[in-house]
Amino acid sequence: MAASALEIVLERIAVVSSSVGRSSDDITLIAISKGRTVSEIMEVYAQGHREFGENRAQELAEKAPLLPDDIRWHFVGPLQRNKVSKVRGTLLHSLDREALARAWGSAPALVQVNTGEEPQKHGVAPAAAIDFIDMCVGLGVEVRGLMAMAPRVSHPEQAAPFFRSLRELRDEAVVQHPAVRELSMGMTEDFETAIAEGATMLRLGRAIFGTADYQ
Repeated sequence: MAASALEIVLERIAVVSSSVGRSSDDITLIAISKGRTVSEIMEVYAQGHREFGENRAQELAEKAPLLPDDIRWHFVGPLQRNKVSKVRGTLLHSLDREALARAWGSAPALVQVNTGEEPQKHGVAPAAAIDFIDMCVGLGVEVRGLMAMAPRVSHPEQAAPFFRSLRELRDEAVVQHPAVRELSMGMTEDFETAIAEGATMLRLGRAIFGTADYQ
């Protein structure tokens, strides 16, 4: 029997992790299921996978009740304050402004950093990230780490400096805030580079579900 897309991805994660002296057990693979049907998600779930991510609050609110309760949901897209209630119970990967931090409350979240300082992308500027983390923790948010999306590059290796800068910010933040440990970075096109730079969470859609994903 041919290996499934999920099995191939897990094997690639294991190989890269080993090559850089890491254990793949320290990396969480999040299957980005935006635009996917309940049946498509269940196909991946049936293979033993439990970590799934969505980037639209309404889509998550519609799907989650139709799927098993033991799925661990991640919300990876921009979030409006008036949609917070729709994604309660997820790990928020896109905390990027004070108003959202106040609305999010004490639930777990990752601070999104715009490591490439691209105007079209969400995220806190790298220079402001430490102060922003301090503020969020002061408000009671359970900040568990950082998230970033590298700029589009011609070769995956060119994303390395952006992932490295996120890791360095995490290393600086963890001195004062020991809970800030996660690094959510790496997508279908660059996840192997992200592993080499210390990613603890990968967000993959096309590599698991196929090219129909509109990620």
